[in-house]
This record gives sequence, structure tokens and C-alpha cells, in this order.
Amino acid sequence: MWAKLVKDGDLPPLKERLPDKPLVIEPVEGPGVYGGTWHTALLGVADAVWMDRTIGYEGLLRWSPDFTKIIPNVAESYESSADGTTHTFHLRPGMKWSDGEPFTADDIVFYQNDVVNNREITPIEAKNPSVAEKVDDHTVRFVFERPEGLCIKKHASSSGTFVRFPKHYLQQFHKSYNPDVDALVEEAGADDWVELFGTKACIGLGAGETYMNPECPTVYAWRTITALGDGQRAIVERNPYYWKVDTEGRQLPYIDRVNYEILGDAEVMLLKAMNGEIDMQNRTIGKPRNKPVLAKNRQNGDYRFFETVPTSMNTTVIALNLTHKDPAKREIFNQRDFRVGLSHAINRQEIIDVVFQRQGEPWQTSPRKESLFYDERLATQYLEYDPALADRILDKTGYTERDSAGFRLGPDGRRISAQITFVTSWTPQWADVADLLKSYWKKVGVDISPQAQDRSLWLERSEANDFDISMWEGELGYDADVLLRPMWYLPLDGTITPGPLWREWYHSRGASGEKPPELVARTLEIYDQIQVTPGEADQHALMKEILEINAEMFNVIGISLPANNYGVVKNNFRNVPASMRDSVTCLTPGLTRPEQYFIE
Repeated sequence: MWAKLVKDGDLPPLKERLPDKPLVIEPVEGPGVYGGTWHTALLGVADAVWMDRTIGYEGLLRWSPDFTKIIPNVAESYESSADGTTHTFHLRPGMKWSDGEPFTADDIVFYQNDVVNNREITPIEAKNPSVAEKVDDHTVRFVFERPEGLCIKKHASSSGTFVRFPKHYLQQFHKSYNPDVDALVEEAGADDWVELFGTKACIGLGAGETYMNPECPTVYAWRTITALGDGQRAIVERNPYYWKVDTEGRQLPYIDRVNYEILGDAEVMLLKAMNGEIDMQNRTIGKPRNKPVLAKNRQNGDYRFFETVPTSMNTTVIALNLTHKDPAKREIFNQRDFRVGLSHAINRQEIIDVVFQRQGEPWQTSPRKESLFYDERLATQYLEYDPALADRILDKTGYTERDSAGFRLGPDGRRISAQITFVTSWTPQWADVADLLKSYWKKVGVDISPQAQDRSLWLERSEANDFDISMWEGELGYDADVLLRPMWYLPLDGTITPGPLWREWYHSRGASGEKPPELVARTLEIYDQIQVTPGEADQHALMKEILEINAEMFNVIGISLPANNYGVVKNNFRNVPASMRDSVTCLTPGLTRPEQYFIE
């Protein structure tokens, strides 16, 4: 691809484009051939996380392909102080950005000190602030006010955040470096320098922001050619200065381009996969209900399956809004016996058989069995399907009076009813789950109305504390997942939580939202302690304490443990492992090193 440019003198020869010690990648099947386009798809622009998962897993560190240990990536090596307050990274001498400019410690320092620590660009200060110090051109040290126990794990789980801010390009849009930045602001029609910087640095632009400015140099294997949001596809092309090679010393990636077609319908994506128009993908396509039809079309579509082993711990988590705006619903939802009664009213085995292709087993919201954080009580309590028992437990809440249709009356004298919301574009089966829940809970006197929502609306209402009951996947149920993003065990995450006002209180440090009850507050205190604890064994002990408290609270209800899943890959698309861990922490399939995929 670059031969003519090198011959014409428009691009340096390979030796001058690679770092002194390029990272050597051992291909899964063997060395590949160059060329071709990887055809894949997004379910709307908001689905751009698939771009991060495929081409954006390029942090300073990363997880090994089997998701068992942290290994070097952009950084050649690293070390941490015994007290966890400093973390030092050694970069690769000679490494370059996609425009040929050197990648050095200055770029990391610029991002930390001039972007993260700039209150105009980043208004909210981190709970444990840090500064980056340049030790030399290829060594950077992060110094924290207090121990940062999860620092290394966070870097290994980053989608390249610390390595996508080239100082030589972005400093022209930063007022600390360019006193004439206002002229650029006026020329661009921006409101101020912060807006201009955000546009050029691709921050604050929404989903897929990383891929919205083709002018911004990158260290990823592919660089943006057609920006996400500009039409019906995003296209990335091989980076001529990419810093990894195969075992024969040939520069990666093998594939010339990746074409992300933007579709508005999951069924259209499924049809494209069946027709062999998608080269490799598991996201959106790899749903249990799609597998039979995909299996029948394998020969016509010329594709095969690969296995994904989930780190998720539940197909469906049911979150009642425990900080509901309606005082009556809040009172009802916050009664533990009410949640326990609803749990016993669910016929999980029927849901597994009817909705999830008889795969999985009844499960609450505990980490998976193979996780070191597995909690048997949390995983197995209140799973028994027993409507009579459910009725007796619900009677203990005091809501024994019923209306003429048999539904219980709440403390305000009105029928206990709630809307249960879900995103079918994410998991189509949730509509069927919700219908079954409606029938189960009707038997015990609770009225629910299922409603599918667009993902953006669903997220907006979740963040605004504007929902009754919501369903989402029980993500993050395995080892590092649980430590880094324990979204179901304390009100921390932005996606969904049973207590949005508690989450707001935590992140605003008490300035807004609502102080959580004692046990919830205790989980937040413990998690704060985890983050300043350098010892891994101590971190694990504290996390297990959080899970024990969760078993006592029983704030959310689970349905079933996910079984192994799958993706589709064309038969001429090689070096894709037959099986891979599926996690948002290691950005599957990014952990399998897509730069070594090739097309025969």
C-alpha cells in the first residue's frame, strides 16, 4: 500500500517509520497477507463503541488475549511505588503518530495536565487528582495525592484515552499554548476556545467522538478517513506509522481499511450477515435467537462462527427505581420484601426455555461462578419459583387490599402499577421477558406495563431519575470487571442504577442528589477505600465485603446466567481465535489484536 509513496519519497522507508523496538505480535494462525477491506456495521452512530472495541483498544497497557494478565502495549514497561501514589510508564523510543511526528512523554503530560486537569475543559476534578511528570522523552510518571490502587488496571482497560491527544497538533487550539487562539475560534465559528478544542480533540462530541476528526493524528492501527457522522459509513485506513510488527518483522495491520456501515435496524444487520456482507462481528448480531437462522445460512453466506465467553453475569437485571420521584412508588420499591416477593414470582426456567434458547441457568446479580468474586448467597437467593410464597411475602409488606381486578393497592390507595422499560435494539428478547414478567406479577397482584424505548431516550430517563422499573444486561461479572466498574453493586455507573439520586450525590460529593441509606453509603465508602488500597489481596477482600452487603440489601433482581455466545466471521477472514472472552473491560474483540486479522 505504501510502496509507491516510499519510492516517490513521500513516505519514509519502513525502518524509519517503526520505533526502535516495535511490539512483536504473534498471529493466531500465522503471518497474513496485506490488503482488503473489513466490512462491519454499527446500529446507529450511538453504537460507535464497536469502533472502540475493534480498532480503539490501544492504551498504555492492555489485557492479554486470554484476559488473565496485564501486558505492555504503547508502554514498553511500567512500575508502581509500594504505596501506590506514583505509577511510571516507559514509552517506546522512536514511536510516531500517524503523521510521522514523534510520540513522546510530552503527549501524555499534555493530556493529563492540560486537558484532564484544566477545569475549563474538564470541569469536574477527579476524586484522587494526579499530575503527570516528564522524567525524560520516553518516561512519564503519574503522581497522585493519595494511593491509586486501580491505576494499572484502569490503564489496561482504557480505549486509548491517554494516547490519543497529540500535543503537536492540539496545542494550537489550547489557550495556554496559543495566545492567538481567538482568531481560530472566530474562523471556526465556535463559541470559545474550549468548544474549538473539544471539536478538534474529539471530546464532548458524544458517541464515537474519537473518530470524528480525520485531521487529528492517531497511534491506532487505522486512522480515520471518513469521519463518523459524515454520511452512512465511517472508514478508517491503515496507519503508515503503526508501531507493531508480526513475527517476521512485517508491519501491521494486514488489512487496508475498515468500513463501518451505519444501519438503523438490527434485522437489516442480521440479513447482511446472512448474505455474507459482514466480514467479522459479534456485537448486535450475536444474539441467541439469531443463531438458528445464521446456522442455516452458513454455506450460502460463506461464514463460520466463533465463540465468545461472556464476563457478563446476567441476561436481564431488573432495577426498581429506589429514588423514585413518586413517594408512593418509592415507599413500595424500597421494601425489601416487595423485591423478594417479585423475585419468587418469576418463573426463570420458563424464561430460559422460551426466550433464551434453553441456555443458561437461574441467577441473581452475583459475579460468575468462575470469578474470584463469586458469592453463592448473592447468586442463588430467592430464585425458587413459588407464586404462593411470593404472595405471602408480598402480604408482609402490608399491601393486602386489592382492587376489583385483583391488583394490590399501595399506600396512596391506588393500584400498584409500574412501567418496565427496556431497549430492544440492544437485546430484542427483553420484550418477551417483559411480557412474561407482566403475566407472573399479575398473579401476585402487581400491574406492570412493558415499554420498549430508544436507547438514547432510555439513557436520558435513567440519568434523570425518570423511570419506574428498568431492565439491562448484567454486565461486568468477572474479576477485573467487578473491581473496575461494579455498576450493579453500588450507585456508581452512568448507564443504569437502582438509585439515580444516590449516584448523583456520590459524584457531586453531596452537592446534589440524595444521601443514600446506611448500607448503600457503606458500599460507597468501601469502594472509595478500594481505590486507595495498593494491595490486590486487600482490594479483593473489600470487594467481597461489598458483595456481602448486596446480598443483604437485595436491591436488584436477576433472571439468568448468560451462556457462551458467538460471532460470525467470513471463511476467508483469518487469525480470528475460535474462542475469546467477551468483556467491555478488555474491549472484545480488541483483546485478540485485530491488527493481525487478515483477508485471504
